[in-house]
Amino acid sequence: MKKSVTVIILLLIVITFGVAMVYLYQKNAEDPVIYETEQAEKRTIIKKTVATGSILPLEEVLIKPNISGVIEEIYVEGGDYVKSGDLIARIKVVPNLNALNDSKNAIEDARINLEDQRRNFDRQSELYSKGVVSKVDLERAQVTYDQAKQAYSAANKRYDIVQTGTTKGLSSSANTLIRATVSGMVLEVPVEVGNQVIESNTFNEGTTIAAIADVNKMIFEGKVDESEVGKIKENLPLEITVGAIENKVFDAVLDYIAPKGKAENGAIQFEIKGTLNKGDTVFIRAGLSANASIILARADSVLSIKEALVQFDSETKTPFVEVATGDQQFTRKDIQLGVSDGIYVEVLSGLSEEDKIKVWNALQTDSFGG
Repeated sequence: MKKSVTVIILLLIVITFGVAMVYLYQKNAEDPVIYETEQAEKRTIIKKTVATGSILPLEEVLIKPNISGVIEEIYVEGGDYVKSGDLIARIKVVPNLNALNDSKNAIEDARINLEDQRRNFDRQSELYSKGVVSKVDLERAQVTYDQAKQAYSAANKRYDIVQTGTTKGLSSSANTLIRATVSGMVLEVPVEVGNQVIESNTFNEGTTIAAIADVNKMIFEGKVDESEVGKIKENLPLEITVGAIENKVFDAVLDYIAPKGKAENGAIQFEIKGTLNKGDTVFIRAGLSANASIILARADSVLSIKEALVQFDSETKTPFVEVATGDQQFTRKDIQLGVSDGIYVEVLSGLSEEDKIKVWNALQTDSFGG
């Protein structure tokens, strides 16, 4: 019995020893872990946030009529340049029946009063020639008669204006002639010949006949998320890229940040505006979509490394890297960081261009020595 126990124990010892030897052999046969290294380099780092939006004119003027009617003729189209005072369109007036009837009644009233005053003046003239009335009475009758003639003429002109939109002697300033109020490019003409238009007044903004703007003064108008609005401020530089214009970046300055955000698609968005400095060589069409890179910070030609190489102390949160001191031997170096663009980060101190930094993606050689 004792002999059997002894044999079993010896067998277990042998088996255990054999397993240990196999494990050690396999462990020694494993390929060594190899870490690659990288070095710091000089580069320009730009920290920025991006806003989406479109290119719009700084000032867009909508041309509206001062009288209701039907478009009879249009003299411009989108893309034309006009000067202030140039003719845009002509309107044919469709008279209001009530106003037309009132103006006709006013003419009749003025005619009756004119006839009465004419008879009175003739009577006063005859009495004056006989010495019955004084010259003052005659002159008073003359003034009243002249006023009646003026009122009759005014009633007729008022009737012409109601019926046609103009009258004799006022053709150059007729309400039926729509003229440009500013100089610039015609962006659009949203009406056609035959369309009815409504006059602009206190109760109605009126029908837009044309939109005019100075296309040399353009702005970027876009929106930023509430998570980014706290990082930006006015007068920051912008880099504008327009989807329809390849390989071209336009400089701009952030002029406006909305003090109040608006909820859109479940997030709060803040409107921003920036004035473009596009020069005269490039024509940008109004309404083109664009992206604006808001430059939060910039470091030109500074020592930088990839952010993936940086480690942080678990207790002090101090940034550091591991620098090679020999073949696959590394030591810790504390560093001070500056501007980061999310991929590369500026190194202010603690590192030189000659230092070889440990890359944390370990490589293993294959069993065939590859």
